[in-house]
Amino acid sequence: RVSPMAPIEEMKGLPNVLIIGDSISIGYTLPTRALLKGKVNLHRIPTNGGPTIKGVSEIEKWLGTKKWDLIHFNWGLHDLKYMGKDGTNLVPKEKGGIVQVPLADYEKNLEKLVVRMRKSAKQLVWRNTTPIPPGSKARYVGDSVKFNKAAARVMKKHGVPTLDLYTPSKKNMKDWMKKANVHYHAHGSQALAELVAKDITNRL
Repeated sequence: RVSPMAPIEEMKGLPNVLIIGDSISIGYTLPTRALLKGKVNLHRIPTNGGPTIKGVSEIEKWLGTKKWDLIHFNWGLHDLKYMGKDGTNLVPKEKGGIVQVPLADYEKNLEKLVVRMRKSAKQLVWRNTTPIPPGSKARYVGDSVKFNKAAARVMKKHGVPTLDLYTPSKKNMKDWMKKANVHYHAHGSQALAELVAKDITNRL
């Protein structure tokens, strides 16, 4: 089975689109690529995009020297998760966990990332952060909303359009998403892929 992380073979003459994001986007990379086959060279970064701090340190490498027709990007679920003070992953605040990237830093980092990506892309699209189901470990219901509000300020300032995957995911949470988990069932990822593919097609 092809890995979503594997580099693709480009078809000449097609627009080059880059997906930057965490495991939610990893889940929809292959189905989106299948939907856009023959229309778009759909690339993705070869890793989990993680929090904005990883974005800031890796963005040069991810963008390379290419001029992208469109970059479809998200950071959020890793920024808002709680970690141990020693860096242990997913430590709830009740057990002394601290948020990986505080909201104000998240906003500053996104600002830097948007400014940098703009230099390498004809178009940018912000894909907002998907919801947190009740009971998710070391992530809290409502935090996606707060982080999306901060992101919306940055996008408004820079005139970057948003693809809203938060609202349909919230509406279809019980069907698309795993229980007490930010991740999606395969059919949920497929549903997201259809929204992403449609968005990319419309913008190009």
